[in-house]
Amino acid sequence: MGLAMPGVNLIKPRRIVDDRGWFSETYSRKVAFDIGITDDFVQDNHSLSRRAGTLRGLHFQTPPYAQAKLIRCTRGKLMDYAVDLRRDSPTYGQHVAAELSAENGWQLFVPIGFAHGFITLEPDTEVVYKVTNYYSPEHDGGIRFDDPNIAINWVAQSNDLILSDKDLRLPTLADFDSPFVYDGTPLAPLK
Repeated sequence: MGLAMPGVNLIKPRRIVDDRGWFSETYSRKVAFDIGITDDFVQDNHSLSRRAGTLRGLHFQTPPYAQAKLIRCTRGKLMDYAVDLRRDSPTYGQHVAAELSAENGWQLFVPIGFAHGFITLEPDTEVVYKVTNYYSPEHDGGIRFDDPNIAINWVAQSNDLILSDKDLRLPTLADFDSPFVYDGTPLAPLK
């Protein structure tokens, strides 16, 4: 079998369940490589959002400190989004979403060239994610969560959105000059 093309991937790790609970392998370089994820992760991040309706995003880092991310929810539940920011991409500005929860154990791989954001659906939701580059404040960027050209319906998830001041000041897609290059793989629906 040939190597899969990299892109936004929904990963559903297998869980071995018995009367004690479950066991799951949350990351395997071999499994990742088999589905086209050849990135080298260098840092793990962990966040806690106390209230349901907490919105974090839409974030990215620009080159040379751009980051791919592998995201999973370890407590609670969230809706996770990836937005295509690769210039000349036929799916530029489009997004995909997946519900990640501690219960389902699913993960979302977001490659370089995509903005990432999520909204918590339950209180005390924890998110753990691997990144392929270290945090660089000078390369930290984002797009407004409510950009009409992206059209994510966050309100469907919560009428009481909680955002940082930083996220409220982010530019729109129309005001963003993307440094990300299209690699020939359009954004596809998640499976």
